[in-house]
Formats: sequence, C-alpha cells, structure tokens
Amino acid sequence: MQIEFEGKVALVTGAAGAIGKSIAKELKESGARLFITDLKHDAVQAVASELECKGQSADVTSEKQVKAVVAKTLQEYGTIDILVNVAGIIGTTPVEDITEAAWDQMFAVNCKGTFFFTKYVVPVFKEKKKGKIINFSSKSGKTGSALMSHYCAAKGAIISFTQALAFELASFQINVNCLCPGITDNTGVWDTCSEGYIRDMNLPREDVVNKFTAKIPLGRLASVKDVTSVAVFLASEGSDYMTGQAINVTGGREMH
Repeated sequence: MQIEFEGKVALVTGAAGAIGKSIAKELKESGARLFITDLKHDAVQAVASELECKGQSADVTSEKQVKAVVAKTLQEYGTIDILVNVAGIIGTTPVEDITEAAWDQMFAVNCKGTFFFTKYVVPVFKEKKKGKIINFSSKSGKTGSALMSHYCAAKGAIISFTQALAFELASFQINVNCLCPGITDNTGVWDTCSEGYIRDMNLPREDVVNKFTAKIPLGRLASVKDVTSVAVFLASEGSDYMTGQAINVTGGREMH
C-alpha cells in the first residue's frame, strides 16, 4: 500500500535511534515535512543532515526543552500534523537492585517525555480538529517480563495514557494509538536488553536469542522495518477510524 504524506508535518522524538530514524526516514520519503529530536546534539544534527530535515536536540524529561522543540517546529513549518513519541529507555535489573533514581528515570524518559510532547502538540491539533499521535509502549507493557519491572510498569502506563487520550481527544478527530513491539533486532534497545539478560541469566548471547525466539510463533525477532511499517500506517489517513489501540508487533508472541 502506497502511503503519502505530502504537505503533512511530522515531529518524531528519539529519532537518532534505529526505530525513530527509520520512521522519520519513511515519513520524509513519503512526502512529509520532518522535524526530529533526540537527546544528543551531534546525533540529531547527523540524522537531520542525512535526512535533509530540521532538528533540535532536547532532553524529553525537561518541559522547557520539549516546549522549545515544539515551538521551533511551528516556527519552521507553521503547523504539526503527526507526533511520533519514540524516545525511551530500557533496563534489566532484579527488583531488589532497582534504585529510586533508576525507577524515576525510567518513568521520566518513557512517560513524562511522552506526556510533555503530547501536552504541547495537542493544542495545535485541537485548533485544526485533526491530528495523529503515535506512542511507543512495548509487549512488556501488556505482559510483564522478568528483570524489567520498572520498564514494564512505565510501558503499561503508556498504554493507559494512550487510551485515556483517545477518549479525551476523539471529538477533535485526533487519533491516539500506540505500538507494542516485541524484541526488535538491530536496535540499541535490544543490545542493551540482551546485555542485561546475558549478565542476569548467565547465558551466552546465542542462547539468549534462541530462548526468546523460541517463544515467538513466527519464529524470528522483529525487524526495524516491521515496527516502522505499522507506525507509518498509524500516522496515515488509513488509520482514521482507529484510536485508543495498543497494537502488537510481536510475531504472535502477544495476542491481546
């Protein structure tokens, strides 16, 4: 299916990571005017140069910095049509070893960052009575995963936040959905996660990969493209009758 975004403005967070960059790239190639953000200035500038788009670094846990990114996007393009909240972190730690700081950071990046960007983009959407918000949860936001209690809790909160906003914003024709990917290969998130599992489960990398792949009906880890394709569809007019959905991209590992 050919999806076009000609004339649309998309704001993508976490765009220096594998999934965020891939979503930004596909939106741009499909005609969207693109503004990207991520934590590190050099990484944002490199991706912006590669994709020939606008960008600005920001810490998503800082309301002031988030507000500045939204303002800069509006200054550059005059509007926003699509918000993709990809920015997030992951961690694998036994619950008794999770520090208060680690718990707070997990929620700050995954939840507060999504909240801040939504807070400042929604008024734009309400004024035009149209908009697409795509949040990122996880398979682990639906069914918890061992050694990831703080991550699972934060991603579960994203699903509830998405559903609440879907009700709140429906009368403005604003669609709010989220993705729940499973383990996605060739991403920094999986590299970080697998290192944690290798350490905490005391297994070699190959055994860790095989252990998780064996649970997936389709027999493989997700690819970045698998996740990107669903995110881009949710950003398109093809999803106009969808809101409040937490969509699994898990190869059948998660089915509710």
